[in-house]
Amino acid sequence: MPPVAPLQHMDPETHPAVQRLRATMPQAIEGVSAHRDQTTVRIVKDQWIAAAQFLRDDPDCKFEMLMDLTAVDYPARPQRFDVVAHLYSLSKNHLLRIKCGVAEGDSVETLVGVWKTSNWLEREAYDMFGVDFAHHPDLRRMLLPQDWVGHPLRKDYPLAGY
Repeated sequence: MPPVAPLQHMDPETHPAVQRLRATMPQAIEGVSAHRDQTTVRIVKDQWIAAAQFLRDDPDCKFEMLMDLTAVDYPARPQRFDVVAHLYSLSKNHLLRIKCGVAEGDSVETLVGVWKTSNWLEREAYDMFGVDFAHHPDLRRMLLPQDWVGHPLRKDYPLAGY
């Protein structure tokens, strides 16, 4: 069996969407990184919707599909949560991950007006992490009972529950 070739490490700045974002709305970008050839753009929270709409509508980007949306908990950081969205352009065959930091007790705008699929994905992030999505049409628990105490995917949630 021939050896497996290592992954090629691309420069995230060469990603077409990163180049378009930098050229059009550089104020929206907090940082860009790549891991295993997956490019991530960290978006400033107050530019979250504008950047998402741009990535969907720009003819050079065309991210028509929101594949997934979740959150990650970093309890020691001031912006405790990262909201993470995975985007795919069917017409360009490009993947892109966008992230936005959100402090505990703060909210980030819903992406429902950009991609309707974010509706249930945001509800799940709310249910599991407690991240609030401002102006969401129906932000309530969807996996756990309405009277459940806490958010079980937070790192400080007790293993046995409350």
